[in-house]
Amino acid sequence: MTPYIPHTKKDIEEMLAAVGLPDVEALFSDIPEEIRRRFRPLGLPPRDEIWVSRYITALAERSTGRTLIPFLGAGLYDHYVPPVVNHVISRSEFYTAYTPYQAEISQGTLTWMFEYQTMVCELTGMEVANASMYDGATALAEAVYMAVRVTGGKTVLVPKSLNPQVREVLSTYAWAAGLKIVDVPYNEAGQLFLREIPEDTCALIVQEPNFFGVVEDLSGLKERIGKAFLIVYVNPIALGVLEPPGKFGADVVVGEGQVLGLPLSFGGPLLGIFATKMEYLRRMPGRLSGRTVDAEGKEGYVMAFQTREQHIRREQATSNICTNSALCALAATVYLAALGPEGLRRVALLSMERAHELAERIFSLPGFRPAFSGPFLYEFVVRSSRAEAAVKKLREVGIAVAAPSLLEKCGVKEAFLVAVTEKRTPEELDLFVRALSSCASDPPHPHLLPPSGGEGTENAPDTGAIFSPFRLREGFSHPRDGDPFPDSSPPLGEPSPSSPLPHGGEGWGEGERSF
Repeated sequence: MTPYIPHTKKDIEEMLAAVGLPDVEALFSDIPEEIRRRFRPLGLPPRDEIWVSRYITALAERSTGRTLIPFLGAGLYDHYVPPVVNHVISRSEFYTAYTPYQAEISQGTLTWMFEYQTMVCELTGMEVANASMYDGATALAEAVYMAVRVTGGKTVLVPKSLNPQVREVLSTYAWAAGLKIVDVPYNEAGQLFLREIPEDTCALIVQEPNFFGVVEDLSGLKERIGKAFLIVYVNPIALGVLEPPGKFGADVVVGEGQVLGLPLSFGGPLLGIFATKMEYLRRMPGRLSGRTVDAEGKEGYVMAFQTREQHIRREQATSNICTNSALCALAATVYLAALGPEGLRRVALLSMERAHELAERIFSLPGFRPAFSGPFLYEFVVRSSRAEAAVKKLREVGIAVAAPSLLEKCGVKEAFLVAVTEKRTPEELDLFVRALSSCASDPPHPHLLPPSGGEGTENAPDTGAIFSPFRLREGFSHPRDGDPFPDSSPPLGEPSPSSPLPHGGEGWGEGERSF
């Protein structure tokens, strides 16, 4: 037993005798042996606290990641977090809030949960959203389980362009449930190439944009798969400019919400987004906050729906998820309220502008070319015979990009992934290009290199239509059609006058579709 459990040997023997078991190991006998064989202990061997403290400190001091400029993507992104986000979530009434079982003393928590659900519905174009889940990967796995419950199918169509780390989580869930995963290839554009659809298909998964950063075409997919679920795994920032999946008939929309006000934090904590159609409400995992009125007719909020094991019969429960990422969901709520729809759009467009500027300059260098011809937002794949050397050189000058080994899991070799957010500066883009120029297969022409002073790229040649058109969200202009940031647009981080904070009537709405 662990030394952190304060039971004596006699205490343990008495408790085991009371339940009629010979030893502690017998408590876990209902776990299938096949599962137990796969178990691997995590963490350090037992040591005293001083040793552990010194060991962890030494590991932290070895890390160089703190000083690197993150051009990292692959699921987590370095977006700017307005100070108001951390200010609000650090308030004691939110920071220490527990599960809001007693509505009369939890109105603040229940209110922001309702607003969060509303904003997720507005972003995704869906009818109902839960109060969040642990992370995007497990949210996707839960969506597949929901598809199995509704359709009865056992085959899941999974694109090879899905984030490989997310796929690993999904594979574990699928193995445990006896589901079959069928790969869906991608074409030269880097987009989904759907062929035959097996008879017992329960769901088709589409990542939007996909792991390569390429924007998928969702039109017609739902019609092709029939009763099977169309599950779309989204980047919420991208939904600031792309048409919401709900307009294409998506049955479930899930995603990783880290981009909405959460820092990279070495990979966590994260936020799972989950939204669906109202007809599947009772099949949805998690919990929902709903708006109602009390006996005096005053508006209030309650925990309206919970299909969890501890609230209903176990055989009727949709999932064993026992909570939601409350503090992270609160951060997302404050982030979205602070920016408003117009601010979110500006974040996406700023990221796009800088990503496409960098892509044009990289692909002007000898030996570097785009891996795919499909349209992208602010993440793209660079193919080069010297990919490993390029990534190493970038790291030497203080820049981090996703490791080529991640792309190899998707079948893409000699390439690396680059993500550019609104935080990246012209000087950082210049540093990136200068570093790659030293890895070019031939000496680049002088006019392709940025000046040492970090000026812009006015003289860089036009490399063609790298920016391919795609279907933008209604009311949004294409970033190359004139000035994407007119003078009338509010500064980044401030809500549009027509996009008020949570209880406004325009913009994010008042939550009519949350419950």
